Amino acid sequence: MSQHVVKPGVYLAVFGGLILLTVLTVALSRVHMSETMHTVVGLVIAVAKASLVLMFFMHLFYSSRLTWVVALSGLLWLGILIGYTMSDYLTRGWDPFSGK
Repeated sequence: MSQHVVKPGVYLAVFGGLILLTVLTVALSRVHMSETMHTVVGLVIAVAKASLVLMFFMHLFYSSRLTWVVALSGLLWLGILIGYTMSDYLTRGWDPFSGK
């Protein structure tokens, strides 16, 4: 089985992109906007950085389709766990002193 050889320029470009996104994250923390927008924009930046790492540093971009299925099934499982946790958390009472 042959491996795909990635040129160093690709790694440098991905590294530059990660640095740029990190600077963007820090700059975002200094911008005055609603808490919800901070969360949404921060998560979008985090997903972009995670995608770069998965695709290039973990060589998912050049892998077989089975490897893609395994990686995406891990993300699906994470989404299921977060969904169940949030459904439990959001259905609880908000007043800790209510005595219930």
